[in-house]
Amino acid sequence: MNEARRLRIAGIHHITIISRNLERTVVFYRDLLGMGLVKQTLNNDDPNSRHFYFGDAEGTPGTLVTAFEYPRMEDGKVGAGSTHHFALAVDTEEELEGWRGYLTAQGVPCTEVMDRTYFKSIYLRDPDGHIVEIATASPGFTVDEPAGALGGRMIVPR
Repeated sequence: MNEARRLRIAGIHHITIISRNLERTVVFYRDLLGMGLVKQTLNNDDPNSRHFYFGDAEGTPGTLVTAFEYPRMEDGKVGAGSTHHFALAVDTEEELEGWRGYLTAQGVPCTEVMDRTYFKSIYLRDPDGHIVEIATASPGFTVDEPAGALGGRMIVPR
């Protein structure tokens, strides 16, 4: 048996972004989005770079977005080898609508609610230009195929 078939990935532990200014990043992720600032440390691989962790109050893996500070790093390019965006989760469409209203009231540009077939979401950018999606948990990936058949065939979203 293939070794990878016996092993299991439990989920995403954390996402790490590059920031030019961690104070500005704190204002966005902690003050605007309400994520906890759960750790302030240095980058293990580069002790000249600060490394901040945002997540739930306990720093639970799966809730974490971390940021390395590099004030003079050149802008990234979208393409193979880069990440297009990451999504933060909310439970319901009502919460998503609440986030959209709140962000708009704070003067933060974000998209209209978009129906992505498997979830609904909005998109905005953080101060360094990272695309942040806020997405609902439902209706889920079984909306157009049975649970036991997920990923078994090509589906064209409606």
